[in-house]
Amino acid sequence: MPEQYSNIKIVLVTEYFPPETGAGSNRAFEHCRFWSRKGAIVTVITGFPDYPSGIIPPKYRGRILYKENIEGINVIRTFTIAAPNRGFIRRVISFISFMISSIVQGSLLVGTQNVIIATSPPFFVGISGYIISKLKNIPFIFEVRDLWPESIIQLGQLKNKVIIKILEWIELKLYQKSVRIISVTDSYVNFIHKKGIPKEKISVVKNGVNLEQFKPQPTNEELKRDMNLEGKFVVAYIGTFGLSHALDKIITTAHSLNEYREIAFLFIGDGAEKANLISQAKNLNLRNITFIPSVPKEQLGSYYSICDILLVPLRKLSLFKTVIPSKIFEIMAMRKPIIISVEGEAQKIIEEANSGFFSEPENPVLLKEKILYAYKNPKILLEMANNGRKYVEENFDRSKIADEYKKIIGDVI
Repeated sequence: MPEQYSNIKIVLVTEYFPPETGAGSNRAFEHCRFWSRKGAIVTVITGFPDYPSGIIPPKYRGRILYKENIEGINVIRTFTIAAPNRGFIRRVISFISFMISSIVQGSLLVGTQNVIIATSPPFFVGISGYIISKLKNIPFIFEVRDLWPESIIQLGQLKNKVIIKILEWIELKLYQKSVRIISVTDSYVNFIHKKGIPKEKISVVKNGVNLEQFKPQPTNEELKRDMNLEGKFVVAYIGTFGLSHALDKIITTAHSLNEYREIAFLFIGDGAEKANLISQAKNLNLRNITFIPSVPKEQLGSYYSICDILLVPLRKLSLFKTVIPSKIFEIMAMRKPIIISVEGEAQKIIEEANSGFFSEPENPVLLKEKILYAYKNPKILLEMANNGRKYVEENFDRSKIADEYKKIIGDVI
């Protein structure tokens, strides 16, 4: 057992944790599992899984508290008012219910700890983390995976100036009260620094990928046949169907490519905008699109195997120039090329890796051109796919990133 991990007690407060899927859940689980395997004693305070559907699985339903152990991680699930990933007010009520229960129930159950990490969004978990840190007299680390409330302001979900001022005040206080801030992108550092926080207080720990879980595999011909995609060039989107992703523009692109019978679009996932997207596709009488629900993590590899190129879009907002969608690392690890429709830091990663193409966000015409170019140039796609796998092996191995994170934790305890 490495000495730097021996007997260190880490508690993580997170709204999202497996069996929920998504970037936040994956990041929390992978880091905690790595630390636990290295000898740390890791406890997670989280809610009952309901993202993004708002439906709690039968195993957890009807409970106000649940304790379990997941691959060596002690998990404490506290009371949460379930809410789907749509409807701003309902989601805020859900966030606040977890914030209160995590403080009341979580602080009573976690025992003695060395450090507490709260990972945001939603940034209400930061309040939980800070209060528990004061109750336990331990250092508080605030992890920033998204800029709240800035992101919900730019997405138009929050317009009340009084509420914005209150949330921005809370945001600043969380930055100030933490002993260390963990940012998932370089761009967030500048944003936080402009609020008066010293850069020396901020560490960057980017997302990565489990290279053992996400690795190239042969095309699953049976799956492709079952989905009526034999002989098709498959353009896929895998992830959350949210307000941020501008997926309606992909539907528009699919409509413009309807005459190309060899090109098919595959959408895998769930979220607030899914019903609208299915309706849009039906209204356009599109037959080149397949929608399926989210699939378990262990099945993702088979679905990646039938895809020829993956789409990673976000809306054309200045905020998203600071964002790095974590799915790009999974896609590259699966040795698949990418069309990235995200400006800024994410675009630079794909260009540096030479693992895909950039297409301006929310521009269906340019996206059509990129898809057609990719379809007509399989050799270039293969080269990009190989480049991507090599790039994440060298730069974004989750185990190495988790180890660097632990060193930062060690500096504050």
